[in-house]
Amino acid sequence: MPVNKNPQPSRSRQIANIVLWAATGLLLLNIVFSGFFGSQTAREPYSMFIHRVQEQEVLRASVGQNEIRYQVKDATTGEAGDVYSTTPIFDLQLPQLLEDNGVEFAAVPPPKGQWFGSLLSWVIPPLIFIGVWRFFLARGGGGPQGALSIGKSKAKVYVEGDAGKITFDDVAGVEEAKAELVEVVDFLKTPQRFTDLGAKIPKGVLLVGPPGTGKTLMAKAVAGEAGVPFFSISGSEFVELFVGVGSSRVRDLFEQAKKQSPCIIFIDELDAIGKSRSSSSFYGGNDEREQTLNQLLTEMDGFEAGGTTVIVLAATNRPETLDPALLRPGRFDRQVLVDRPDLKGREAILKIHAKDVKLADTVDLKTTATRTPGFAGADLANLVNEAALLAARRGSTVVEQEDFGEAIERVVAGLEKKSRVLNEKEKKIVAYHEVGHALVGAMMPGTDEVEKISIVPRGMAALGYTLQLPTEDRFLRDEAELKGQIATLLGGRSAEEIIFGSITTGASNDLQRATDLAEQMVTTYGMSQVLGPLAYDRAQRNAFLDGGTPNARRPISEETAKAIDEEVKAIVEEGHQRALDILKQNRELLETLAQQLLEDEVIEGPPLREQLKQVQEPQLVG
Repeated sequence: MPVNKNPQPSRSRQIANIVLWAATGLLLLNIVFSGFFGSQTAREPYSMFIHRVQEQEVLRASVGQNEIRYQVKDATTGEAGDVYSTTPIFDLQLPQLLEDNGVEFAAVPPPKGQWFGSLLSWVIPPLIFIGVWRFFLARGGGGPQGALSIGKSKAKVYVEGDAGKITFDDVAGVEEAKAELVEVVDFLKTPQRFTDLGAKIPKGVLLVGPPGTGKTLMAKAVAGEAGVPFFSISGSEFVELFVGVGSSRVRDLFEQAKKQSPCIIFIDELDAIGKSRSSSSFYGGNDEREQTLNQLLTEMDGFEAGGTTVIVLAATNRPETLDPALLRPGRFDRQVLVDRPDLKGREAILKIHAKDVKLADTVDLKTTATRTPGFAGADLANLVNEAALLAARRGSTVVEQEDFGEAIERVVAGLEKKSRVLNEKEKKIVAYHEVGHALVGAMMPGTDEVEKISIVPRGMAALGYTLQLPTEDRFLRDEAELKGQIATLLGGRSAEEIIFGSITTGASNDLQRATDLAEQMVTTYGMSQVLGPLAYDRAQRNAFLDGGTPNARRPISEETAKAIDEEVKAIVEEGHQRALDILKQNRELLETLAQQLLEDEVIEGPPLREQLKQVQEPQLVG
């Protein structure tokens, strides 16, 4: 659990006491004058009041906006005598006149019988002020200086023995990253083994990887294995409105860490303060962020003084934006990639998250892992939870394999919307569209296996979908496979053209994806006979076409931009024609599958794969 220490500040207590004594003094003064002037008085002209003051006959006076009450001296004894009143006039010299003649004066007390209201008017405002002051003291930053602790670190501290400690057994799918961090743990546990050889542990380790791959979980596992204090803070918590606050928090964080050495500091989302200073905007960019970064660089250079052992772990999914000074050896010496898991890693992650889930004997987590390429650890954790929720929704006591299948489709395609009812014409168009995707996809080399066709709407816009699942992890695609993907994407639109002689808006997403893929082939992968093996940055090309100035590193001419457009169009047109040829050759199978889909709404599994084996290559006309 986080350790928070927040003693009551003595300075704030002194200020509160001063305010309280001042309020008490004003109240006593008001009571004295109220008690003295509370009786009935005789009235005199204002000129007589001034005359009595000048003759030094007035002992004390109460000056108000509508009335002046004054007490005169007894003519015989010189002590307090009768009380009179008069109507005041606008006279700026009156206070000085009263002071020069030794007259005690104050504000007018309240009318008789309203002493309690006066008490409230004198006491309540100071008490409200004191209450508001103490409220802000309590919220003033969590440090030992209360409201003055804005520059104190907000890091949460976890110590050995905390409930729910995470170890490397709770992390799977990133074995290479675990091996790198085991070395850090070994150094914290047995530093002598390394120092005897003259080795030094890296000062900083940067965890890099896509969102959801488990970077924060890895850092917690390091702390759990090492059994040392663990300071956890987000990069955004250093940034404040006032310049200098972030750097103050960095200093305070490292001061606390030195006192508990050996320990680990974990900074999540490092790019919030570590962005490259050369990318700042005009006039020096963000002064607060730059000062915070400079202080972090300084601390990472000097925290080894005095034999302290403080290791900095940081995580980011945008390493390309970080300042070079932060990434150099001596600060972050080592970068550890925490990538999306492979097939074996996904299976191990599913087993960890399914430990507390009641699974049926028929559940095969390896099959589920095979059907989830590209899923990160967070995606797989969500998948297991979705499957358990689906099983609970249908009243089952265990999670079945079909629950995992439905959960995959919910994550990939969206929530099934049975309430969205299509009319017969639209339903027929969607059926032929999806079967067109399936038939073309079945003929393409290297494409994923067609597992399911459905005309049940899912997600925000999908009126139907064709689910293709890989049989293995793939990391490279050749030109023929990419062109096959484009043909598969255009299979739905091609089926509409053949059957209905017209096209609909349902292929908009397919066209966008096909165009993007063809453009990547030309501008990124160099798969063009005309443009050759050159890479053209897409953003630069778009800037040129929009009338902007392209990057000076690789400007492109108008002729090159035109050639890129022509090549992209040619690749997409080739895929379109290929899809038309396949569907025309297999029109009878297209009709059969579409009618079956209209009746059943879903075709999947072995029956679908058996029918797709009947797809024939188009006959070449020579």
